[in-house]
Amino acid sequence: MTEARIVLTTAGSQDEARKIAHALVERKLAACVNIVPQIESVYRWQGKVETAAEWLLIIKTSAAAFERVRDAVCELHSYELPECLLLEISDGSPEYLTWIRDNVS
Repeated sequence: MTEARIVLTTAGSQDEARKIAHALVERKLAACVNIVPQIESVYRWQGKVETAAEWLLIIKTSAAAFERVRDAVCELHSYELPECLLLEISDGSPEYLTWIRDNVS
């Protein structure tokens, strides 16, 4: 097991996705954030099934930084209830995992 983690969140616009991504990297909460454009999300919200275009953020971080990532996502996000899911990484390229570790404080 490694200390590297992936965090997933979505944003309602490209501008918001970029704002969150840049803030996380600038604050050294993430080594990298991939922005996947215009996914379609279908979800239940306040008793109704909704559909929305969103931008998926794939955040490369560490276990130790997760709470600060989650707090930053909540601070920067326009959604009332932003997604913030932590995925464990069981293994990976040692050089890449080291790079993540070295770029997250």
